[in-house]
Amino acid sequence: MSQSTDKTGVLVMSYGTPQSMDDVEAYYTHIRRGHPPTPELLADLKGRYEAIVGGVFPLRENTNGQVAGLQDKLEQLAPGRYVCYQGLRHASPFIEDGVEAMAKDGIKQAVAIVLAPHYSTMSIGGYMKRAKEKADELGIRLAEVESYHLHPKLLQALTERVQDGLRRLDLASGGAEPVKVLFSAHSLPAKIREIGDPYEQQLLETSKAVAEQANVEHWQFTWQSAGRTKEPWLGPDILDTLQTLSEEGVKGVLVAPVGFVSDHLEVLYDLDIEAKQVAAGLGMTLERIQMLNRDPLYMETLAESIQEAASAFTV
Repeated sequence: MSQSTDKTGVLVMSYGTPQSMDDVEAYYTHIRRGHPPTPELLADLKGRYEAIVGGVFPLRENTNGQVAGLQDKLEQLAPGRYVCYQGLRHASPFIEDGVEAMAKDGIKQAVAIVLAPHYSTMSIGGYMKRAKEKADELGIRLAEVESYHLHPKLLQALTERVQDGLRRLDLASGGAEPVKVLFSAHSLPAKIREIGDPYEQQLLETSKAVAEQANVEHWQFTWQSAGRTKEPWLGPDILDTLQTLSEEGVKGVLVAPVGFVSDHLEVLYDLDIEAKQVAAGLGMTLERIQMLNRDPLYMETLAESIQEAASAFTV
């Protein structure tokens, strides 16, 4: 891009993922703040990736595709105004790299948004802090989209997926009853409850809104993918929830991981392999909703949220 001061940058942030099996150790070392994973943990992690990618590593393409889809949508809505840059929390290009790229292109104002609808000081808050510190250093005025968990088009996209998932569950289970919808998200350390963090409440608000729109009466929220640390994490974990539902006589489960927006390790392994195996062992049928990825309604959710945040620059 040529030098320009009239365009608005869009820093699209996400957690990041390794680009190949060779990058797994460095990636998790970064997540662990410079502490390499033990040989046992590394072997387990690599085994999980091998199970879902089978030697081909498409996970980064999911994020790249979302950023490209968002650029296309913004161009449709406001031709020539917005330019998207990518910034990852634990992989290259890092958040700071994305801000530096904007500065080199002459961007003076930008909107920061994360590919995650729900705000937590431990997740979105951390992304925004890094982005703002670098933007301030380089003289870029930064507006933030903190959450978009109740955006009508996000809810519509999720509702359609739940309805489709229930149809697939009915076919897969042979019409077995009763069934339950489990909304899920990545667990965080339980200490967030002590500081009034909005993460849990926002997830419940999204789940309730989608359940109502999809006419789902029997649903509950559960957690997944907790970190392997000594401190307590939010629960119950989905594997424990499945055990409880089995004891209650539930025969079919539809998992709606509303805290995630693309096919990733926590979806493709933790749900599609691990949770599905546990459910099968309990005599239950488990299906999962399709992820948002580049769904047009999700792209519109992001684009409209960015436009709203960018309106601060005209004040």
